[in-house]
Amino acid sequence: MRLTALIILFCLALPALAQDSPVTASTEDEPATDGPQATGIVSSPLESPFLQDDLELIVGNVQRPNGLVWFDHNLYTVCNGDWTVYQIDDKTAETVTFVFGARDGNSLLAEATEAGFDLWVPDSDTGALWNINQNREAPRSVTEELESPWGITRLDGDRFLITDSRLNTILVVSESGASSEAQSQLRAPTGIARDGDYVYFANGGSARRGLEYFEIGANGSYSDVKPLVSGLQNTSSIVLGADGYLYFAHALGTRGVVGRVDPELCRDSGCGNDEIEMVVFSDVPAPLAITLSDDLRLFLHSRYRPEIYWAQLPVEAS
Repeated sequence: MRLTALIILFCLALPALAQDSPVTASTEDEPATDGPQATGIVSSPLESPFLQDDLELIVGNVQRPNGLVWFDHNLYTVCNGDWTVYQIDDKTAETVTFVFGARDGNSLLAEATEAGFDLWVPDSDTGALWNINQNREAPRSVTEELESPWGITRLDGDRFLITDSRLNTILVVSESGASSEAQSQLRAPTGIARDGDYVYFANGGSARRGLEYFEIGANGSYSDVKPLVSGLQNTSSIVLGADGYLYFAHALGTRGVVGRVDPELCRDSGCGNDEIEMVVFSDVPAPLAITLSDDLRLFLHSRYRPEIYWAQLPVEAS
């Protein structure tokens, strides 16, 4: 197996520097959609899942990474060991200390802005939601009154949907820090993603309720929760791909695996294990953190382990 990089060092905490990244800004009027924006990319069916020996390896200069997000040719992750957000080049693994101050993040949301980009980090250690900009200024606290926030997705131009794995809820949190409840009586919800009027989320504490969803009405109301994919153990991250598939990390025994489904098909009557296309069957211990690039490179790692693996998913030639 070819090594993309091998740099095993302890977490660093260097002074913050300024850096901009030219990207395209989103608008409040556009429907919110997680993951890479639609590019017309079409994924090809897999002949077989990627096994451990099929995965490429990146080891960035981060000892205990947790949540992972890809943005503009870089990976961003929170190191639980030194409370630092790191930027990792997605090809060379060159690692930059981005900013100090976020303690732990099971997921991150990266968004384009006119000035560059923002990172939004739900911090499960402090119960905070942090905002970090491209200038690497100290994290700005949106709120520090959450219980155990895990997943995050954009609801509209001013608000987010955030899962709380301890309260078993999905909260609506505004950029001013106000919060309200969107869904309750869940089972340790973890990852969350929005695609237009549909919101998908994982129940990490229930295999039967593995992935569920609800709809957002024209008047801003929320439907009841409905089943999407059942029979998933310890589901952690979910990501919408540029190909329209919903990718999700879960466990088979102790192994971390990644599957995908067409969410439109699963919304009709729910999907079971026989309707999941297995993408990765790894030797990496679950739970996993995953993210996707806009050209369908899948990155994954076992939470708090420095090794980051990736695979290029097959796509149809344009």
